[in-house]
Amino acid sequence: MSDRPSPDDGLSAADLAAKYGLAVSGARPRLVEYVRQLWGRRHFILAFSQAKLTAQYSQAKLGQLWQVATPLLNAAVYFFIFGVILEADRGMPREVYIPFLVTGVFVFTFTQSSVMAGVRAISGNLGLVRALHFPRAALPVSFALQQLQQLLFSMIVLFVVAVGFGSYPKASWLLIVPALVLQFLFNTGLALIMARWGASTPDLAQLMPFVMRTWMYASGVMFSIPVMLADKPQWLADVLQWNPAAIYMDLMRFALIDGYGSENLPPHVWAVAGGWAALLAVGGFVYFWKAEERYGRG
Repeated sequence: MSDRPSPDDGLSAADLAAKYGLAVSGARPRLVEYVRQLWGRRHFILAFSQAKLTAQYSQAKLGQLWQVATPLLNAAVYFFIFGVILEADRGMPREVYIPFLVTGVFVFTFTQSSVMAGVRAISGNLGLVRALHFPRAALPVSFALQQLQQLLFSMIVLFVVAVGFGSYPKASWLLIVPALVLQFLFNTGLALIMARWGASTPDLAQLMPFVMRTWMYASGVMFSIPVMLADKPQWLADVLQWNPAAIYMDLMRFALIDGYGSENLPPHVWAVAGGWAALLAVGGFVYFWKAEERYGRG
């Protein structure tokens, strides 16, 4: 045996790893590389979202019809309580108020479901996270995409309701597409944030239904914010109208419903909708990426 010293003698483990090109397993890649990896998994993201959507109601006899029946039943309950008993329509004609309510329920459910799915995206799929190497953002993005597909399926019923109450297809219906794109970006960013929080705090899944219910009541799902708060301080109505859930609902209502004109929208509404979407999509993605190496380690 040779007693000559090795050139590696005296090097620390970190120096040895650097010398021989070793990297930490599951280390967070650079942001640009992470985006590239995520784009490379786009087929998995789509297939996973479709599989989850199919399996969601697989045990129910009505199957995928519950995608439409659930928000419609919620809208019927809200109409009875808020429209009939509490008279939250406040003089709004029934041919406007019913599509107004149904649109609000469908659009807010899109955000609500994306948030709730995001909370469990990592904590509810630990087996997948620990067994396979892939960018973890694929999971919350996939769940947000699942909710978008569910909303698109439900839009057929929303169109029928609108037409049934006198709102026929016109040029403004084309605005539905950019409104949904902006809301999807906002929801995806929010799902990414909630996925990071839910990964470290599983109990968040028990708290979020109460938070979402409060957000729903504050967003004008069942009533017009300017009309209902006409006798309240103006700043309160402004805060509620500028919140993103209200913004996306109002854009959809403006596009879809005859009689719901631009006077019901806050100023620069499209710029605000785009700002919320960009802020949450970019900020949520970066925030999630910063904890990439910690997911599934607990």
